Amino acid sequence: MPHPRVEIANSLIGTWRGEGHGLTPRPFDYVDVWEFFETGKPFVGFVERTTRDGAPAHTESGYLRFVDEAGTIEIVASLPTGQTELGAGSVQLDPEGLTLVTDADVQSTPTATQVVRLVRTFRLVGDTLTYRLDMDWAGGSQEHHLASTLTRVS
Repeated sequence: MPHPRVEIANSLIGTWRGEGHGLTPRPFDYVDVWEFFETGKPFVGFVERTTRDGAPAHTESGYLRFVDEAGTIEIVASLPTGQTELGAGSVQLDPEGLTLVTDADVQSTPTATQVVRLVRTFRLVGDTLTYRLDMDWAGGSQEHHLASTLTRVS
C-alpha cells in the first residue's frame, strides 16, 4: 500500500516505454524506459534506461521524496556519467492528469561533463507519459536536452 503522501502520484507507478529525441550535443533518437516503484514509505524510486540502435545508452536511478500531501517533492538522483542531483519540485493534479516538475542542482565529478542544473517535467494524461529534461551546462545557459513520449507497459 502506498504511503499517504505518495497517493497524489500513484498513477505514475509502473513501467513506461517510448521513443525519445535528444538535441545536444547533436540530435539523436533513443528508446526510453522508466520504472517508478512505491516503497511503502514517503518516496517513489525510479530507474531510467535508454538504448540507441539496440545498445545500452544511458541509465540513472533515484528517488522522489514526497514532503507533504500537498504535492511538495524533492529529488535525489545518481547518474553513472558522474553527476548527482538534489532538488525540489511539485506534483499537481488537474482534471486532465498529473504534472510533476523538479528543479535540481547538480554536482559533477572532476572528469564528468560539468552540469550544474537539471529541470525535469513529467506530464501524465491517461496512459501517456511525456518527459522533458532541460539542462544547464557549466559556463552555459539552460537548454532543452531530451524529450520522450511513453506509454504504460505495466
